Amino acid sequence: MAFLRVVNWNVLSRGLAAVIGGYAVANTLSVAVVAVVVAASGRESADHSDAVLSAMHLSFILYVAAVMWAFAARSALMAWAVPVGIALLAVGVAWIAL
Repeated sequence: MAFLRVVNWNVLSRGLAAVIGGYAVANTLSVAVVAVVVAASGRESADHSDAVLSAMHLSFILYVAAVMWAFAARSALMAWAVPVGIALLAVGVAWIAL
């Protein structure tokens, strides 16, 4: 039972970065895509549901890419830094577009 006491913090950190960072990247980038499409098409356009649907479909691909990045990064710090940076950039783009 000694193996239960050993915690590999690197794997745990990468797993949390995959789940939390992937969620942040997928959601903020999908919001940014919707904001940019709505801003580009004009706010008077009544049908923005296609933009929302496309962005939500894209979010599944982005989440998988973020999870793969978390375990492919050279260090746990990079596994956290890249998704946080991308999420902050996407929030900025969405804020400017709206």
